[in-house]
This record gives sequence, C-alpha cells and structure tokens, in this order.
Amino acid sequence: MDWRPLRFDWNRARAFLVTVEEGSLSAAARALGMSQPTLGRQVSALEQELGIALFERNGQGLQLTPGGAQLVEHVRAMGEAAMDLSLAASGHSNSIAGRVCISATEVMAMMVLPALIKKLNQHHPSIVIELIASNDSSDLKRREADIAIRSYRPTQPDLIARKLSDITAALYATPDYLGTLPQPLTLQALAQARFIGFNGGDNRGYIQSLAEHGLHITDANFCVNPDSHLVHWALTKQGLGIGVMPTTIGDQEPAVEKVLARHGAFYKGEMWLVSHRELRMNKRVRAVFDFLAQTLGEDGA
Repeated sequence: MDWRPLRFDWNRARAFLVTVEEGSLSAAARALGMSQPTLGRQVSALEQELGIALFERNGQGLQLTPGGAQLVEHVRAMGEAAMDLSLAASGHSNSIAGRVCISATEVMAMMVLPALIKKLNQHHPSIVIELIASNDSSDLKRREADIAIRSYRPTQPDLIARKLSDITAALYATPDYLGTLPQPLTLQALAQARFIGFNGGDNRGYIQSLAEHGLHITDANFCVNPDSHLVHWALTKQGLGIGVMPTTIGDQEPAVEKVLARHGAFYKGEMWLVSHRELRMNKRVRAVFDFLAQTLGEDGA
C-alpha cells in the first residue's frame, strides 16, 4: 500500500467525527475532555490538510458542508476500527487491578448491586468499579460500559450473554391506600385506582402490559409520572397510588403489600449479564463478570 497520500492527522479526524456525533464544538470538547478552542483548532487544521471546508458556521451553530457529509462516513468507519482496536487491546490485558464499568437499571444499581460490590471489593480490592445507573442501554461496543445487566437477551453477534434468572414483577401499594378502594378488591375496582406512572408520562407499554392481565386503565389513572424508577417506588411507598416493582424487592418492603396477590405476577421477564466478546479475555473484566454471574444467579435478584 502506498501510504504517502495519508497526509492528515488521525487525531484531527477524530475531532471532526466527535463534533459531528455530538452536534457542536462545545459538546465534542466535553466528550473528549479538552477545551473548545483546542478542538476547534484541530477541526480547522484538518480542513487545511484536506483542502476542504467540513462545516459551515452560522448563527445556529455548525452544519456539514456537502464535502463534509461525503467524508463523515469514511471517518465514522475509522472510528469504528479504532474502537475495535481499543477493545482488542483491552481484551489482552492480564492485570487484575484497574477499573471496570458496570451498567444497570436504577433499581438494580440502588437496591441490589451495592451489597454485591462490597462483597466484590473484599475479594478483589484492586478493582475499582464504575457504576452507571440508567434505564437506557449502554453501548458496549463503544465502551460506554464493560459489563451490562439487562432485562433482555442481546442479539449482536459480538456480545456474549449469560442468563442470570427469571424476573417477575407485581403491583404494590400501601395498606392505607388499598383501604380506600372498593372491597373486595378486584380487577374492576383497580380500574378506578390511582397509579404511579413511568417515563415522564409515556405509559403506553405499562398500560398494554396490564391490559394483557385483564386490568384496563388509561392515562387518566396516573396521578404522577416520574422519569425515575426510584422516584416511582418512593411515591408508591408514600401511599400516593399503585406502583410496580420486581417481586424480589417489593416482597421485602414492609411499607407496602402486593396488590391482588392471588393473581400472581403482572410481568415476567429475564435478567441477562452481557459483555463484549473481546473484553472477556480481559482478566479484570472476566473476574467481575464471573462474580456477578455467580452471585446474581444464586440470589435470583
């Protein structure tokens, strides 16, 4: 291969790509951990090296030029290749000391993982855990996390997954609130009850899931719609209305009781432990992965 035509700095190409992905110089600078003027100089230098304007700068920010739009897919492919290289290099690390990033839902991160991380620290004190508590799925290929705990089985071929347990969830409410509802409590009576919502008000999936179990409610039933599952549970424990929680957690909470316990679970799913295939060759990540697989599998949390 003739390498002479490669006359640009690949770090500057990265600055261009991250600016496109993040949408602005300021956001790209934050993502890369550098100052905005430094990143702007890198993008300008790349334009000079390539002899082409990549962005049009106007009052509303940056907009890709036609030439920039043609180049961005090539640079994105470079970014994917660089990510694969980083993964492969990380996968061959033999050191047990260092950082491992785990991504889990808010509920898992708050109510299940703290005790396990304490136990993990006792076994591997040289491993530092970074914990992402989010209900959004982290992109393992882009190294947003090393390990993820998910409620669904991944389909990407470069990910490996181990099923940890089945998940069941039920409806819960305080005894005082349930006492305000018509007795005996039935599905028809619950259709008039107050419910705690999710996702800032997007309760379509929740409504559909309940309807599949014979409980028909509408948006009018939701008295509050937090965007946090932890807040959802806190409101439930305050007696504001009916909430939902995995039974492994809800059954242990003394402030509430299961609604229509005879009806069984209102949700059934699975919990999976996921990592990138390359990272399983990393001794540190493998240690954490195996520890979580054993402890979460045993607890059925």
